[in-house]
Amino acid sequence: MVTIKDVARLAEVSISTVSRVINDSKPVSPEVRKRVLKVIEETGYKPNDVARSLVTRRSYLIGVIVNNLAESHVADIVRGIEEIGKMYGYDILLCSAYSSKETQEKYLQLLDRKQAEGLFLVGYRFDEDIIKLAQSFNKPCIFFTRNVNDKMNYISIDCHAAIYEMTNYLIKEGHKKIIYASDFEDRTTAENEKIDGYLKAIEDNELNFSRIQVVGSNKHGKAYELGKTLLKEIDDFTAIVCSTDEIAIGIMDCFLDNGIKVPDDISIVGFGNIREGKFVRPEITTIGEPYYDVGAVGMRMLIKVIKGEKAQKGRMELPFTLEKRKSVKTIE
Repeated sequence: MVTIKDVARLAEVSISTVSRVINDSKPVSPEVRKRVLKVIEETGYKPNDVARSLVTRRSYLIGVIVNNLAESHVADIVRGIEEIGKMYGYDILLCSAYSSKETQEKYLQLLDRKQAEGLFLVGYRFDEDIIKLAQSFNKPCIFFTRNVNDKMNYISIDCHAAIYEMTNYLIKEGHKKIIYASDFEDRTTAENEKIDGYLKAIEDNELNFSRIQVVGSNKHGKAYELGKTLLKEIDDFTAIVCSTDEIAIGIMDCFLDNGIKVPDDISIVGFGNIREGKFVRPEITTIGEPYYDVGAVGMRMLIKVIKGEKAQKGRMELPFTLEKRKSVKTIE
């Protein structure tokens, strides 16, 4: 096994010089740096990470806690985190907590013991105690979640503008009676923004019909049950704006099973642009969130803070897209 002493001998420099090159801790002339890196490449030398962290007091480790890794959008976020981390020499320690507060606490304590230099939390909702615990470690911390406060650094899109644009799109397609299907039981910040966007579009277009229907959770089964309720009043509206794609798919499945065609009889749109929305028939018109960019931009923010560089605090807003597909019918 090649050691740091071997690299120093072959490059004709001191061990401390090799260490400075590897850890980028102190200035080294370009010629010496090039010579050391060439020897490292030729010999395949790999620094001992444990020894390196003891010297530099750096772990080059980012802790990532997700609530459900099985969700396609979460996997895209993690891919963005991981790929940017690799570019800057950071590894990630991925922890899937399945929305368990106890598990989240355990992983936060673990990541602190592992000397993770930053934390990235991805999930529908995090308990206030979890948010405070994460912040108490005094590590750079980024959230992608729907319940936010002014003290958090988080990545999001403008949910108000997104639903406003989607509702306006339906109105321009001739729809005057539009229902909003929300997944909230206790409203999150993002859900409030969505509902306000829907109501603002209704108001600006001077429509005399608005209705918010509560699903109760972001689950296919709950949405399917809501579909049964809506079937009883199917002639009272022409379109449904759903707060998530999962809800849109659940309602569509219920309608399909009961002979209601989308979009011929009812138009349905979603939010999130999950992969499954492209495989159902008809394909769901939806709001696209740049999930990979959420991970990539968040990781860059973390690394900037870790390096002591100036970085944006609070909300980092990313652009959304209106993905027009086949679940909307134009009413003449």
